[in-house]
Amino acid sequence: MDKPQMDEDFSRRARIRDLLAQVPLFNELPPGELDPIVSGTSELSVLKGEIVFRRGDPCVGFHVVVYGQIKLVFVSNSGVERVVRLIGPGDGFGEALMFMGQHYIVTAQALHDTLLLHVGREALFEQIDRNPGVARKMLAGLSRRLYSLMGDVEAYTLHTGAQRLIAFLLRAWPGQENQPFRIEISKSVIASRLNLTPEHFSRTLRELSERGMIRVRGREFTILSVDGLRNYRG
Repeated sequence: MDKPQMDEDFSRRARIRDLLAQVPLFNELPPGELDPIVSGTSELSVLKGEIVFRRGDPCVGFHVVVYGQIKLVFVSNSGVERVVRLIGPGDGFGEALMFMGQHYIVTAQALHDTLLLHVGREALFEQIDRNPGVARKMLAGLSRRLYSLMGDVEAYTLHTGAQRLIAFLLRAWPGQENQPFRIEISKSVIASRLNLTPEHFSRTLRELSERGMIRVRGREFTILSVDGLRNYRG
């Protein structure tokens, strides 16, 4: 390998190391323990609408979003999608299936131009064998993911559709009433993620608007009454 190639490889490894160091699973690892994982990590750029993997593909590692957004979906035989998760910067997906040695059970698609890191299974497993502390940190991350999914199940079973939509809007809200903000995903994706039909989603938006709690213009939302939303039960 000539010097320009060596410099480029060194720069790439340093960039990947810096990005992995920000991932909750790895942010407590010193550089010496992170380097073997860096060796098995690659960068993957995907364009908006591009498929990262499909249900049934082998899982030989897990992904981390550097920037952009990924949706994980179940796709029926008739082509109907059900959004399972929306993955943003700093979040990972595929860890559990990697450990189980299973194929993917969902399809992953980019909602925006996205940069991913793919952490290879073999390099990670080798480091786990050498350093059980890595495994403990990953177990903690997977446990947090399970806890979050349990919260989703609770929301679906105990909260009304309107309450789920309101919670979603308040999470995206920048914190100031009458300040417009954009949600850069389609309403159909939001509805699917919240387990709502498109008709129910549109009806709820219209009702909240008519009650003077929000204003909607395309993908631009404005919260007009935070207290009204928080107290609304539908």
